[in-house]
Amino acid sequence: MQQEQTKSIFVAIVGRPNVGKSSLLNRMVGEKVAIVTAKPQTTRTRITGILTRGAVQYVFLDTPGIHRPRTRLGERMAKATADSVAEVDAVVMLFEPYGELTEAEQALVEDIRVKKVPALAAVNKTDTLKKETDLAVRMQFLEELGVFRGVLPLCVSEDRGCTELLDALLPFAVESPHYFPDDAYTDMPEKALVAEVLREKMLLNLRDEIPHGTAVTVERFKERGDKDIIDIDVNIYCEKKSHKGMIIGKGGQMLKKIASEARVECEEFLGARVNLQCWVKIKDDWRDNDFLLNNFGFQK
Repeated sequence: MQQEQTKSIFVAIVGRPNVGKSSLLNRMVGEKVAIVTAKPQTTRTRITGILTRGAVQYVFLDTPGIHRPRTRLGERMAKATADSVAEVDAVVMLFEPYGELTEAEQALVEDIRVKKVPALAAVNKTDTLKKETDLAVRMQFLEELGVFRGVLPLCVSEDRGCTELLDALLPFAVESPHYFPDDAYTDMPEKALVAEVLREKMLLNLRDEIPHGTAVTVERFKERGDKDIIDIDVNIYCEKKSHKGMIIGKGGQMLKKIASEARVECEEFLGARVNLQCWVKIKDDWRDNDFLLNNFGFQK
């Protein structure tokens, strides 16, 4: 019996902040790869999620939400999204059910048009529709933009439309070997996953402006040879002395809460006990410092 030819497809997931890109990535691969919060610009770099369905391997790139950059970090985030569109076999652009397109959304639609990359539009959060006919109006509007090969309804939170989206992407897959093991769900190093989990806990526990001024680096990640324990040392960098105080909290309680929540989740995906130690340090205006951005792993 002849073996089925393997295929692969690289897909960029793009859209405005908080439209559901990271949630879609996690839903597609069946594991938590990208951190998810209700705050904008949660995703700062491209996150890769992998799903293998039989002979076809999907490689999803979750990109930072498109917005007008205000710092050099913002510029690098915008570039990560633009580069993703240029490098993939297909693009999935997520939209809200209502509202005018932002300038950034309009620019991305034009970028897709110019680069002629195959693209699908998906109207997410269909559970928030005020009336059913609003969906048809939104889908028609997106169709009339003239750049999308198809427009699909989607509700990531209720797992509706995700399988149909996978099927709609299938024609853009190309014959090739699988680039990752069939049981892989991400190519992110474990250290990077730990840093992202810790940043998520800060986003969930701290006031809006503070987490966006933080960066997380894993300085030590070492398994103890004789025990099922991983020692992890993490530096949290912030921009202001007042922010350092808020992150640590009264009597160290806030930092303890953030670290405890992160440790529980890290133990789950690492499959081992974790000894997590966190330190908070100040780096003034690191988001506008190219040297520090490079050190913290943000690509130009």
